[in-house]
Amino acid sequence: MLDSDLIRYPCDFPIKVMGRGEPGFAAAIAAVVARHAPDFDPTGIEMRPSRERKYLSLTCTVQAHSREQLDALYRELCDHPMVVMVL
Repeated sequence: MLDSDLIRYPCDFPIKVMGRGEPGFAAAIAAVVARHAPDFDPTGIEMRPSRERKYLSLTCTVQAHSREQLDALYRELCDHPMVVMVL
């Protein structure tokens, strides 16, 4: 299926989520992602701490099936209190 934004669904779609390096950050983000992508495998999350370890960047790759799915996921991630930025 081709959406108006030229993404061919289904596809693997990486989402980068940045937050403070707090305990439980990765687990909280994995839970949000899994709600929107039930086949998401949290063991595949790529984690990169900032130089001073104040922030943690997570890259979660999901199997995207529609623009609506991605929009809902981005909205929930952006509204999460532990998240600083979503790309």
